[in-house]
Amino acid sequence: MLPDAKPSDAKPFDAKSFLTTLTQRAGVYQMFDDKSELIYVGKAKNLKQRVSSYFRARGLNDKTLALVARINRIEIIITASETEALILEQTLIKKHLPQYNILLKDDKSYPYLYVSHHKFPLLAYRRGQRSKQGKYFGPYPNVYAVRESLAYLQRIFKLRDCEDSFFSNRSRPCLQYQIKRCSAPCVDLISQEDYQRDIQSATLFLQGKSQILIKDLEAQMDQASQALLFERAGEIRDQLLNLRTLQEKQYVSTERGSADCWAVHNSKGTLCVQRLSFREGTLINSKSYLPKNVLDDEAAEVLKDMLAQYYLSGSPANGFPDQLLFELPEDDGDIILAAINEVSNKPCYWLRQPKAQKKKWLQMANDNAENAALAKSLEDNAYLERFKAVQKILGLAEIPNRIECFDISHAQGEATVASCVVADIQGARRDLYRRFNIKDVTAGDDYAAIHQAVFRHFSRLKEQQNYPDVLLIDGAKGQVNEANRALQELAISNVFILGISKGETRKAGWEFLWPQGESKPILPNAHDRGFLQLQEVRDEAHRFAITGHRKQRAKSRATSGLESIAGVGAKRRRELLRYFGSMSTLKGASIEEISKVPGISTKIASEIYAALN
Repeated sequence: MLPDAKPSDAKPFDAKSFLTTLTQRAGVYQMFDDKSELIYVGKAKNLKQRVSSYFRARGLNDKTLALVARINRIEIIITASETEALILEQTLIKKHLPQYNILLKDDKSYPYLYVSHHKFPLLAYRRGQRSKQGKYFGPYPNVYAVRESLAYLQRIFKLRDCEDSFFSNRSRPCLQYQIKRCSAPCVDLISQEDYQRDIQSATLFLQGKSQILIKDLEAQMDQASQALLFERAGEIRDQLLNLRTLQEKQYVSTERGSADCWAVHNSKGTLCVQRLSFREGTLINSKSYLPKNVLDDEAAEVLKDMLAQYYLSGSPANGFPDQLLFELPEDDGDIILAAINEVSNKPCYWLRQPKAQKKKWLQMANDNAENAALAKSLEDNAYLERFKAVQKILGLAEIPNRIECFDISHAQGEATVASCVVADIQGARRDLYRRFNIKDVTAGDDYAAIHQAVFRHFSRLKEQQNYPDVLLIDGAKGQVNEANRALQELAISNVFILGISKGETRKAGWEFLWPQGESKPILPNAHDRGFLQLQEVRDEAHRFAITGHRKQRAKSRATSGLESIAGVGAKRRRELLRYFGSMSTLKGASIEEISKVPGISTKIASEIYAALN
């Protein structure tokens, strides 16, 4: 959904007066709303000309008009050149993440292969921020690809994947050594020199320098044979065979060269930007980006923004290439290239008219972009049809844009957690998922838990004036009434509240729908697309709630306070919680009741009672 327009009572932005004094030099402009929130950042060769285009009488699309309606003030920063303006623009976008800018999501959530900084480095799978010292290779397109690569490299080079704490406390080789996936450096079954040689070989391969590695291994095999070290020669031969298998299986080998190929494709309003990274003639990474085009920019404009953000907002995942392949107007391409060369430590060239193999690389990028955009477009259309079905089954005046669902999870009142999941016409919005640790309610009181979670969540949404169209509650009439009471306390009335509950049989597909204000539930067709969509959101809320509950319960039990009692170790703590079911029940038990637990004497029971009360 587009952000709401600026409230009518806000002081309108005086564009005419602002433009009168605006400079014609190059620079960056920042647009703020009436809450002083930065909503858009742009750069321009001529600031006056560019900013004036937002306030022309005609020719603006609806989304740009929505942006203009929210402008409360504009600030400018003059730069010495358009290149400097581009670099500053990307710095500000990365820092503030304005909602109307096209944002290149970083690779934090994508998997990497990691080589640690250690005397005997580990080679392992990593996901998340690259904060630890060492080398990272990737990102890989999925977890399967990185795990498959890791398995092959362990088989070839026998590198450890255990953490340093495990490594430093070994007295004998582990199973990885027995199955020939590790050379057991933890117990000195390989020298540091030989292990470092294997690490360097693996690093060469991950950098795309497989041909250099293969030639080096072939030379080592010949030397070993000539020295009559046939066992060593056989090991290197096996490495070469596995290495060639991995190369054929996972990578596309072509002519030598280092290049990043970029392409963009628009499929029925769905944009995809594709990047292919070639190093030493080998395709080492392929990544599809599906940016939110908030202002309906042209495909070329989106590609330009993505290029700038990828290379100017920090070190790119696969380093700076020697060449760039993309299709943009010459002026735009030259500006981007100049900015990249200013922030990189080596020259980079734009291959404007690629030939032979480079032309095939660019075509490969275009084909992948088209395929990913089409797939996403079909997926979006499928979700749109589902939401139309939701509209029909609930009798809504309009197609709902967003559904939020709440669920409660606990174990006999212990560690109560509420979940809130979000779905819109583009699918699950995991970035908007929330969990709430429920406090100060009677154990097992789901009604009070729902009331607290909905009240806390919508208190935040009220500040943003950004509500869901449908509020789905995992429960029946009682839970729906509590959710409605929470919204009434917040004076929120424009949200459709719906409960979903299983019938007496508890069978999937035999659920009831409980619209707020209705005395009788709806028994939908089990195969109705709208009902299936509601089921899917409910099931996701249930999964998210259980996951949060288990984490909270584990944390609670790990810090129960029982461990500090003399004579109560892990075994007795486990028996106590198993017997009583929860800490709250244990705290309410008498000394006599506690002493009935196997292994708990009257003396220890007295100490437990005193410690907990």
